[in-house]
Amino acid sequence: MKKSWIVGMMVLVFMISGSAFGAEPIKLGMSTWLGYAPLYLAKEKGFFKNKGIDVEIVVIESPADRRAAFAADKIQGMATTVDTHVMTAAAENPIPVKQVLALDDSHGGDGIVAKKEIKAIKDLKGKTVAAQLGAGASYFWLNYVLAQNGMKLADLKAIDMKAGDAGSAFVAGKVDAAVTWEPWLSKAKETAFGHVLLSSDKTPGIIVDSLAFKPDFLKKRGADVKKIGAGWYEAVKFAADNPKEADAIMAKFTGQKPEEFTKEKTGVRFYGVKENKDYFGTSQKPGLLYTVTQRAADLWFELKLIKTKPKAADLIDGSFL
Repeated sequence: MKKSWIVGMMVLVFMISGSAFGAEPIKLGMSTWLGYAPLYLAKEKGFFKNKGIDVEIVVIESPADRRAAFAADKIQGMATTVDTHVMTAAAENPIPVKQVLALDDSHGGDGIVAKKEIKAIKDLKGKTVAAQLGAGASYFWLNYVLAQNGMKLADLKAIDMKAGDAGSAFVAGKVDAAVTWEPWLSKAKETAFGHVLLSSDKTPGIIVDSLAFKPDFLKKRGADVKKIGAGWYEAVKFAADNPKEADAIMAKFTGQKPEEFTKEKTGVRFYGVKENKDYFGTSQKPGLLYTVTQRAADLWFELKLIKTKPKAADLIDGSFL
């Protein structure tokens, strides 16, 4: 009887440990953008492990390479901007995605710098504006801002440059304005002729990173995906309550010194429980995520960067919050 009891307990322990740790690790692909750093923090502090899941952080800097790894199931989750998820879902070789967790938004870290005589977005008409064209968060944001002011890209003399190069060109006095990010926003303000015309904190919820999975993976590992969200929330709260320790850990992920990370994170807002609930909304009252996702679908289709226009609702699943 005693032997039978011991064997029974061993089986029970095996079943519990197997359900918690026996499943394949969930690999999350991302760049070293600081907005994703709380995922690394959750891994390093054991927040995922304590919830019974094995999560691996896989750094893939190129969005195209990240998408290829996602398509091949080399990663199960992909962190990127909302507009990029739309591209993934409707590109020439579409990959079904469901956004399940909002991670962060640009809260002043991106912006448009311009000559001081340019005082409003409408004043950019006919001006030389450097920006990364063709796709990406900066391009999406620029088009969004222009549309909000009754304008189109055709109203500008746009020059295709990467965000850093665009900022550098503006500071050198080679263009009238530029869509860029830090440290070029600060450097523009230091010039005698420039200022920040608009920064991303004035358009909250537009440049947003989210975490997405394939629908079939969510059906198979949905309970674990919820635990990833819980680990993220715990990391965001820990970072807020223990900034010195958290910043030192997250700086390792971004390859920065802790003080550099601390300074740059001011341009980013991490999304906790409340922010996610507000951003996703409900089925009766969809949140801003639906608007941004559909706007990206409309824009990429209009610019012929995607061949089909997906519906926002097909790319979002708030049931894992």
